Amino acid sequence: MVCTGNICRSTMAHQILLEAARDAGVDIVVDSAGVSDEEEGNPVDRRAARVLREYGHEVPNHRARQIRMSELADWDLILAMTGHHLSALNRLRDRAGLRADAASDSRGSAGPDIRLFRDFDPQATPSDHDVPDPWYGGYQDFVETLETIERTTPFIVEELSK
Repeated sequence: MVCTGNICRSTMAHQILLEAARDAGVDIVVDSAGVSDEEEGNPVDRRAARVLREYGHEVPNHRARQIRMSELADWDLILAMTGHHLSALNRLRDRAGLRADAASDSRGSAGPDIRLFRDFDPQATPSDHDVPDPWYGGYQDFVETLETIERTTPFIVEELSK
């Protein structure tokens, strides 16, 4: 999961996907990061932690980090929270010399499948594919973000279990 600072959206999505996969018996490794280093080392945003807790999720012992070019080849799937994050990840993959498809060949090593988180959301529309950013909002904005993540996560788990 990748968002901007790795303290709100990607952290909530990371925790919710981890719990949902565990509950479904799907063995996956889940991680999260940000495209920016602005929040590097900071814990989960207190508002995100509150909403996670109130909705019955664990609050991870998490420190924000920036995604590194060197780790891209380690992942099969990277889910971006917005189109901006998707573009940043695709540029990073290109700079790393990784392929956009799953096959390695003489043109380069295979890179991860990079998609929008809401590609799996049945309620997403072509003009609304971003996970809402609650950072500048209030409590209800964090609830809306969490509900978007909770609604989408079962479809991600289903895809990953194939």
